[in-house]
Amino acid sequence: MYRKIPYVPAERQVIGSHPGFLGLSTIPTYNTPVTPRMNFSAMLDEKHPYWMPDIREAIALHPELYNDNLGRGSRKDITDAFGVKWKYEPVAGGSISVAGSPLLEDVNEWREKIRIPDIDAWDWESAVMENPVDPVFPCYISFVNGFWFERLISFMDFVPAAMALIDEEQTDALKELFNATTDLGIRLVDKICEYWPQIDLIEIHDDWGAQKAPFFSMETAYELFVPCMKRITDHIHSKGRHTMLHSCGHNKDRIQCFIDGGFDIWSPQTMNDIEAMYDDCGDKIVLSVFPKETDLAQRSEEEQREAARAFVDRFCRPGKPSIMGIETTNRGTPAFMDEVYVYSRKKYLEQD
Repeated sequence: MYRKIPYVPAERQVIGSHPGFLGLSTIPTYNTPVTPRMNFSAMLDEKHPYWMPDIREAIALHPELYNDNLGRGSRKDITDAFGVKWKYEPVAGGSISVAGSPLLEDVNEWREKIRIPDIDAWDWESAVMENPVDPVFPCYISFVNGFWFERLISFMDFVPAAMALIDEEQTDALKELFNATTDLGIRLVDKICEYWPQIDLIEIHDDWGAQKAPFFSMETAYELFVPCMKRITDHIHSKGRHTMLHSCGHNKDRIQCFIDGGFDIWSPQTMNDIEAMYDDCGDKIVLSVFPKETDLAQRSEEEQREAARAFVDRFCRPGKPSIMGIETTNRGTPAFMDEVYVYSRKKYLEQD
């Protein structure tokens, strides 16, 4: 249960550190009145955190067991469990499937050409030993490449995959394939919860849009994707965990799909109108928000702190908690982030 705990300046004392995203940086740990894990729980279960959460306060599991079999191999070249070849591109900071020899040319072939991985044969015990969990922090795992459109692209390349979505002769086979990959996702959830009982959040990837618009219609989304999303998010919730969606692109007009698909958190990219989405749907899904200012580092400290207070006033409203994502870190400054914590702590104390 959320309890009011008065703010004291000692909360800003640094008492340690923890690894950042992909281990690329170190994040300071502060003398907060409750643990970051408890704060995330208060946000998701009661819609009333103690302070505005920062995604950097969460620890991401990156087991090679998943990355090398289903997750693009992280920062190395691999052939995944489906037989898809992935090449790491250092300039892009990510991996792409090697085009030219897709597993499928027509989705109707999927039963003959796609073999669903046997995850029971994987060495889960070793993965646990290599990826311990600190119970002070919320913990999540990302199912990179997901189970639906992104996975289909890896099987077919982008253009044939996009065409398959509107080809009536492939629709039934698509539904069968997506149900099979969703079943795989559900089995993965069971394994994750069994071997990492401390896991709090499960993030699923499925990019739905380009810079200016979604890849496909609302009708296609509801016919092919939303039912599968709901199946897996219902299963995650039945395990007592929460769900996050990673979906790049201009997907503002598909946010209702994500809500109906059962996701608790979505992290939109900056081409989306974050203020409009927060106003319309912030009570239905937690959004990863970001300040509109991109020049904070060039401003005076007081101007940075003023911007932070305006940011908190905008996105920390009763019944509509939000979370700071990576873009907030990119745009923010130490003064901005400090003021967000202090001001949001005091603001949430005032809310019933």
